[in-house]
Amino acid sequence: MAFVNRLLILLFIFCGTFTFAQKTSDKLRKEQERLEKNIAQTKSLLEKTKSSSQATLNELKIIDNQIKYREKLLNNFDNQIRNAELKIEQKDQQVVELEARILKLKEQYKQLLIYAYKHRSAQGKMMYIFSANSYYEALKRSKYLDKIAEIQEKQRLIILQNTKLIQSEKIALQKEKELKLKVADEKRVERQEILKDKVKQQTTFQALKGEESKLTADLIAEEKKKAVIQLKIKEAIEKEILAAEKLRKEKAAKAAAAAEKARLAKVAAAKAKAEKEGKPEPKPAVEEKAPAKPEPTIAETKEVALNKSFETNKGRLPWPVASGSITEGYGSHPHPTLPNLKTYNNGIDISAPKSAQVRSVFDGEVTSVLSIPGAGKVVIIKHGNYRTVYGNLQETYVSVGTSVSTKQAIGSLLPVNGQSLSVSHFEIHLVQDGKVVRINPSLWIAN
Repeated sequence: MAFVNRLLILLFIFCGTFTFAQKTSDKLRKEQERLEKNIAQTKSLLEKTKSSSQATLNELKIIDNQIKYREKLLNNFDNQIRNAELKIEQKDQQVVELEARILKLKEQYKQLLIYAYKHRSAQGKMMYIFSANSYYEALKRSKYLDKIAEIQEKQRLIILQNTKLIQSEKIALQKEKELKLKVADEKRVERQEILKDKVKQQTTFQALKGEESKLTADLIAEEKKKAVIQLKIKEAIEKEILAAEKLRKEKAAKAAAAAEKARLAKVAAAKAKAEKEGKPEPKPAVEEKAPAKPEPTIAETKEVALNKSFETNKGRLPWPVASGSITEGYGSHPHPTLPNLKTYNNGIDISAPKSAQVRSVFDGEVTSVLSIPGAGKVVIIKHGNYRTVYGNLQETYVSVGTSVSTKQAIGSLLPVNGQSLSVSHFEIHLVQDGKVVRINPSLWIAN
C-alpha cells in the first residue's frame, strides 16, 4: 500500500510539472500572436508609405518597430522550441522512473504467481482463513487477502494507465517539437525580411541625413508647437479644476445658508410659542456638534465609481485608434537622425492610417474641446480624477458636456501634408489635490 501511495505522489508531481510547462507554452503562444499582430500592423502602415517617394521620420520609426517585433518573434520561437524539448526530457525521465517501478511490481507479481501456483487449490485460501484461532482473526485474514488482491490490481491499473498516458504525451510533445521546428524554419524567412528591412532602414536614414538642416528647422518648429499645445492643455485642465472647486464652494455656502435659515426659523417658532403661552423666552440651546458633512451627491458618487473603474483597467485600456504603431513613447528620446538632440513627449504618438478615427479609451465626459491654429484640435475627457487627452484632430464629433462610452469615435486625425499616414497624440493626466500629474500612457493601454 505504501508503494502505491509513493507512486501516486510521484505521478502528482509529474502532472504538476507538466501543467507548469503547459502554462509556459500558452504564454509563449499568446506572445507570438501579439507579435504577429504588431508585425501585420507595421506591414500595413509601410504599405501605405510606398505611394510616397519622400522618406519621412515616421516611416523610419515604423521600420525600426517592425525589425524589433520580428527579432522578438524569432526569440519567441526559440523559447517555444526549448520549452518543448524540456518537456520531452522531463517525460523521458518520468518514463524511465516508472519503468523501473514496473519491473519492481512485476517481480512482486512473479512471487505472487509462484505462491498462487503452489497454493492453487480452492481450499488453500479457505484453509488459511479456517486455521485462525478465532472468528475475528479469520475475518481479518479474509479482509487481508482481499486487500492484497485489491492493492495488486491497483498497482497493475496505475502502471498500465499512466504508462500509456505518459507515452501518448511523449508522442504529442515530440510532434509539438517537430511542429515548432518546422514553424521556426518557416519563420527564419523573417530573418531575410529583417535584412531587407535593415537595408530599407539604412536607405531611409541616409536620405533623411541629407536633409539635416530641414529636419532641424522642422524639429524647432515642432517643439514650439508642442509647447503651445501643452500650455493650452494645462490651462484647460486647471480652469476645469478651478470651476469645480468654485462650484463645490457655492454648494457648501448654499447648504450652510439653508441650515442657518432653518435654525433661525426654529428659534422664531419657539419664541412665538413661548409668547403665546406667556412663558419666558427660551434661551437658545448651545449645541457643540461638529459641523455635519454634506451628503455626497449622485454626481459625486458616480465620479468616485468611475475613478475606481478607470484605475482597475490599467494595462487593459483600448488604443485611441483601432490600429497603428507607437512611433514615439513617453518621456525623453534621442532624435532618430540628428545627433546630440532629444525630443520630449508628454504622452505617446501612434502612427495610424491617414485621417483614422480617434476613439475614447473609457467611459467619461468631455470637459474641453480646443482648437489650436496650425495644430488641429484637442479633446479632453474626464474619467473621475483622470483625464485623457486626444491631439492632432482634424474634426471632432463631440462637444463640452458630452458623455462618451468606451471606443466611441470622438473625431478624426489630421492628415500630414505629402504623407499617407496620420499621427494620434494621446496623454493621460491625474488630478490629485488640485495638482495635475502626467502619467505614462504606455502603462495603461493594452499591449
